[in-house]
Amino acid sequence: MEFEFNKTKLALAVITAIGTMAIAPSASIAATKTAGTYVAGDFHNHTTCSDGSISMQKLIKKATDKTDTPWGLDWFVQAGHGGNGNRNCTLVEDATLGTLAYPYTAGVGPTTTWQSSPTPVTPKGLVSGTAPNQNMWRWQSIQEIQYPLVEYLAALKNQPMFIGVESVVAGHEHSSMSVITGQMPSSVDTAILPSSPGYTALGNATALAQWEYCFDRGDTDNSTGNTTTGGAIGNNWNCSVTGSLNASDANWNATAQKLTNNNGIDGHNKTLEALKWMAANHPNGSYYVPAHLERAGPFNTAGSNGYNVEHLRNFNNAAPKVAFGMETQPGHGASANRGEYQVNRNDFGTGNFNNGTSLVSVDSVGGTTYGGTGIYGAQIGGVWDALLGEGRNFWYFASSDWHNRGTFGADDRRSTQDFYPGEYARNYTMVRNGADKLRPQTIVDGLRTGNNFASSGQLIDRLAFIACASYTGPAARTNAAVEAIALTAATNNTDINVSGCATMGEKLVVRPGAEIVVSIVARDPSGTNYSPYTFNNPSLAQISVSQPLNRPVLDHIDLIRGLVTGYKTPGAADYSGEWPRNTNWLALDGSTPADLSGVPAAAKNTSTAVIKTFNNSGSNIWTSAGNDLVKMTYRIPAVSASQYVRLRGSNLPASVPYETDANGNPKADIFTNANNTAMLKIPCTTTGINLGGTTTGSITGNAIDGCPAHLATASGASPIATQKAVSYDVAAWSDLWFYSNPIYVEVNGSTIVAGVK
Repeated sequence: MEFEFNKTKLALAVITAIGTMAIAPSASIAATKTAGTYVAGDFHNHTTCSDGSISMQKLIKKATDKTDTPWGLDWFVQAGHGGNGNRNCTLVEDATLGTLAYPYTAGVGPTTTWQSSPTPVTPKGLVSGTAPNQNMWRWQSIQEIQYPLVEYLAALKNQPMFIGVESVVAGHEHSSMSVITGQMPSSVDTAILPSSPGYTALGNATALAQWEYCFDRGDTDNSTGNTTTGGAIGNNWNCSVTGSLNASDANWNATAQKLTNNNGIDGHNKTLEALKWMAANHPNGSYYVPAHLERAGPFNTAGSNGYNVEHLRNFNNAAPKVAFGMETQPGHGASANRGEYQVNRNDFGTGNFNNGTSLVSVDSVGGTTYGGTGIYGAQIGGVWDALLGEGRNFWYFASSDWHNRGTFGADDRRSTQDFYPGEYARNYTMVRNGADKLRPQTIVDGLRTGNNFASSGQLIDRLAFIACASYTGPAARTNAAVEAIALTAATNNTDINVSGCATMGEKLVVRPGAEIVVSIVARDPSGTNYSPYTFNNPSLAQISVSQPLNRPVLDHIDLIRGLVTGYKTPGAADYSGEWPRNTNWLALDGSTPADLSGVPAAAKNTSTAVIKTFNNSGSNIWTSAGNDLVKMTYRIPAVSASQYVRLRGSNLPASVPYETDANGNPKADIFTNANNTAMLKIPCTTTGINLGGTTTGSITGNAIDGCPAHLATASGASPIATQKAVSYDVAAWSDLWFYSNPIYVEVNGSTIVAGVK
């Protein structure tokens, strides 16, 4: 692919600091690496068992099939909200989705209730609703119905998959999580599949079902996982946590055998108990990643809304092997408000709910997304960098959050709401499975290491990012030598196992004065991506760049560095802090502050900055390595302080109106969010033969050669009022980014990078 537009950026000023020793939990990385490759996956999506629109079979086919849906993923976690629901997501939409064990039945589908299904299913526990529309608790559907289907499909299709949950979090909004204990035992490899309806699972998701019963805010059942209340035969779960108050806690329900505090600080404390339970019982078989964590606004002491930085610290302190990251690149990428982040999204209670409540409207944190990423991950020097500046194992992840296509049918290529898993956003995770197949344990192990990068719109699909120590004399390393190591890794879609070098999620321990050689090899795949749009990117058209939406070009890669100064102390002034609210951050005209002066010390790392921008011209040039690979190297001179480096890249150069600022940072997506048409700023003027028809005409192929009919029309004070504007899915396909996780450099005598071994 050709690189059509390039832009340099300012280099980082010299930074110096004296580190301090830190004492904190550590996440383990194996000293000897098992062979592995980067594999693409998604762990946050929905079916009709929660609030999605399609069956499990249809979603799994869309997410993993590489023929009908060429974006098929390498691994897949089917997850839905905790709580309850009355729809049977295992009933398929049509005969093409039927199997011998789960056949299609005409006249019923995935919106049919459990009790109205061809084989009726009786909800257990303390049920709500009236038959035949009673709700089933999520713990039952996971344990008895959804897991067996996923196991069957994994065996039938030979696809690596398992069950997770998007938990409705006590004290907060949502989190992507799973407990994989019991799921997909090796005996599934040789299972003899049934030739008639029905399947008996060889494994189980009982541990995950118990966690959902015990700790999900949406699960108010008190049956202890039984058919009825009062000790009937069943699971008889007790949600006690070793070393905690449990029954001595004022919020403990003796009948339910669990905590019932769900809001504010008490709710947050319940979630900490959930993490302690995972760490005590399933330390290697569970994960907990807050989802679209900026969306619901800041933390609400009178309800369950968002997360402040201190809550992420608390999670990671309580269970560093479980709570190891955040889903700050949210799904819902094609919605009217990208990620469903919105100005004045939520009403907060400022009083006591029992004594009357005063409400105030608050934005999603940051007001919107920035290039599709929430402010916690998108802002250089912000919350993510504050956490990395402590030396924590806290990683960046993306998701689809698939529910539906908005105004379009599930098989349409256009969307005013969601993209399918793998279609737009994907996590590329190093999974070390050696000669074995991909399995839940090695996938979770890969996520935990942080050896992961996330990319939207297939901007890149391979990345080798390494840092090596170089000393004077025999220990000197040349740029070419390190670049060659990275090139081999990228060519083979793997990482490195070289003494004195580290990659994403790892730390490199060096002597003071070492030079750090950072080498990057990325693949900018030629050909088309999975966008259905063949017309030129209207955002780039503003600067006279002609580039089809379905043929994006990697414009540049930023190398970002920050200092590590050690773990913050709980209760200290710099441990807690809320991101600035409303117009204190995102102004009414869509602008943001020029600096971080208004951000509390706890939520920022002011040492963080771009130290190098690579592209294909001038003094910052990268070089072609063939096979769509580009390579580049940067030497950090003699280091005296512990630090980290990370990457981001985009198809957009600096100074694209309403998309990027003069330094290449993503601007607020409010300028392409259809919710407020007066803020829309980028016109879409391309006409063609196939414009996508009406909002109801089905388009299933990559054939739309002009601005589609469903785009929003700018209005009011917009400078393009009455014109069709970049919005919905066209906005997402126009604005692509990738983010890597960091490489840590620990300098002897400086701050210990305590979260990573």
